[in-house]
Amino acid sequence: MVCGFIAGITYPFLTLRVFWRSPSLLRFLLVPVAINIIVGILLYASLLFPAWNSLNALTSSIDTGVDRLIADLPAWLGFLDDLIVSLAYFFRFLLLIILFLVTGFILLQFGTLLGAPWYGQLSEEMERFRLGEAKIVEVGFIRDIWRAILFELKKLVFWLAIAIPLLVLNFLPWVGSLVITILWIALTTTIVGLDFLDGPSERRRFKFRQKLEILWRTFPASASFSLVCWGLVSIPFINLVTVPICVASGTLFWCDRVFPKLRMLSF
Repeated sequence: MVCGFIAGITYPFLTLRVFWRSPSLLRFLLVPVAINIIVGILLYASLLFPAWNSLNALTSSIDTGVDRLIADLPAWLGFLDDLIVSLAYFFRFLLLIILFLVTGFILLQFGTLLGAPWYGQLSEEMERFRLGEAKIVEVGFIRDIWRAILFELKKLVFWLAIAIPLLVLNFLPWVGSLVITILWIALTTTIVGLDFLDGPSERRRFKFRQKLEILWRTFPASASFSLVCWGLVSIPFINLVTVPICVASGTLFWCDRVFPKLRMLSF
């Protein structure tokens, strides 16, 4: 189990080695990276930078408020100034990390949706490189688009079905915040895993339930893979390149850990 967890973490880095040894695959990264740059600019301009300014304003207001409060207290309580300001900066740091994670998640959803044809080609070439061929079940252009829309809708329904109860649990005093946080992380990594492992599964026209089963059957490697990919796509500006790399690494993961077990899965 520990080996599987560690193995899942290595796949994005194994993919870099594949690109290094097979530079002909690099041309399939060009369009996805270009799409990510456009989506990233729009996303950073509308979400990341305004939120960053809001965090700065929040920290400044807390610092000012603390100064006013401390001014009315005895001198020996002056240490509270440093303590409260330190807590404020720590809180700001946590909010910044959350902001990066949310921004990366949104970039992943919009970037992969807009660049679906090119990401599909990248995944197909990676599968062909790893297995010698890429299996494709043809369903026609219209139905292919419909399946892509349905996949996004099913992900949304799946997310809401779990996210809404989690929001309700937040108001229950006997449920620890640590438990809630772990469940939120598990939900998000599941969505990330569905996105990055979708290429080979979708070409075989697997059902949504089957795609979920792939995640469960390859646990904990699928969990660690999804976590490290989520982290990579959350790094500002770097994620413009890491999203397509994670798509390619998801196909590599699928070829190594899912393909040999297809007969064992209840498909």
